[in-house]
Amino acid sequence: MTGPEVITIDGPSGAGKSTISRLLAARLNYIYLDTGAMYRAVGLKASNNKIDLDDAVSLQALLNELDLELLPGNQDAKVMLDGKDVSLDIRSPAMGMMASKVSAYGAVREKMTLLQQQIAEQGSIVAEGRDMGTVVFPLARHKFYLSASPEERARRRTQQLSEQGMSADYADILEQIKKRDYDDSARALAPLKPAADAVLIDCTKMDIAAVLQFMLDNISAS
Repeated sequence: MTGPEVITIDGPSGAGKSTISRLLAARLNYIYLDTGAMYRAVGLKASNNKIDLDDAVSLQALLNELDLELLPGNQDAKVMLDGKDVSLDIRSPAMGMMASKVSAYGAVREKMTLLQQQIAEQGSIVAEGRDMGTVVFPLARHKFYLSASPEERARRRTQQLSEQGMSADYADILEQIKKRDYDDSARALAPLKPAADAVLIDCTKMDIAAVLQFMLDNISAS
């Protein structure tokens, strides 16, 4: 995908990619593509069907029958899996870990990459994830890599889950974030890393408004 119609925002779990991407898309009147939700949905389906991820035949069958749709929502994207709204079901820390696991499989990434590129054909997008700027949209004009310290990300995630009425233990979430950072960065297939031409943003001490304005200014100046 080329041209100004694609903006990528990559980074580790809990860095605020979803919030910033949603706001940026709204400001620019672009489509918001929440790729993390897509992998979480695959993880949920695999978990519900008790699929052994090392069973290539079963995993491929799951992908062949996958009915996944992203719809606009008030907060995060509304995720429809096999005709059911699973938007809340996929947001647990456990599904975050499942997303990391399934995303390490080539068949899953191939399927998700195709779906993501098909969505981009529908109009201008802000795509957030782990490999948007490096693999899925390597020719995107605007690329950002958003990060924050593990401790700050754990604090934000704990607060977010608590506000949603879900169980949240800071120490457990911090440990999960550190493990996911390692798993996502160390995997052989599409590891988490900044694109060579991405703008790096450490938002540990930045609020949402500051990050959004920084991105808008950078896009305007390019």
